[in-house]
Amino acid sequence: MTRVKICGITSLEDALAASEAGADALGFVLAPEAKKRNRYIEPEAAFEIIAQLPPFITTVAVCVDESVQQLAYYLTYFDCVQCCGSESPSDLPPAQVTLKAFRVGPDFEVQRMLYYEARGYVLDASVQGEHGGTGQTCDWAVAREAVATGRPIVLAGGLTPENVAGAVREVRPFAVDTSSGVESTPGKKDHDRIRAFIHNAKTSLA
Repeated sequence: MTRVKICGITSLEDALAASEAGADALGFVLAPEAKKRNRYIEPEAAFEIIAQLPPFITTVAVCVDESVQQLAYYLTYFDCVQCCGSESPSDLPPAQVTLKAFRVGPDFEVQRMLYYEARGYVLDASVQGEHGGTGQTCDWAVAREAVATGRPIVLAGGLTPENVAGAVREVRPFAVDTSSGVESTPGKKDHDRIRAFIHNAKTSLA
């Protein structure tokens, strides 16, 4: 069954709604650039939410070009970190606690992804000057090539309750990831859309 990550969590209410709906992972965006979309959360606020979550929910710190020391600090609270910047392979924490994100544009090469040792690889749309969260659709054909490597691929970028089933059937990723696709306003989740997204993702191959 396809796993689901709901990203851009900014409140306990949204975190619990996603957990109750069957989300496998929750993403908390700690990169300051997310403030312009109201999806940034202060680390301490994220820690407080995590302390109130039910068991068996994977928590992900979404970061951009953080220091090794800062990532290690986040890992005292989060289950793993998602590195979305220009990090080199040597900049990453141990593979078992790391997701590495890539923007799929004209210059993206699937083989370059394999230089990084990570637990999973997040493929998002490439938008000039942005590191993610744009709501633009990733190139599913390239994502299929990445899936063919046998590595765990997390498909992100422009996924909604309306298109996620088709994305899963076409790409066959390990997991799907959404933020803006289940929002009522930037930074605030629509709980009905969360439930629909998770249902459609998890039943698409049934």
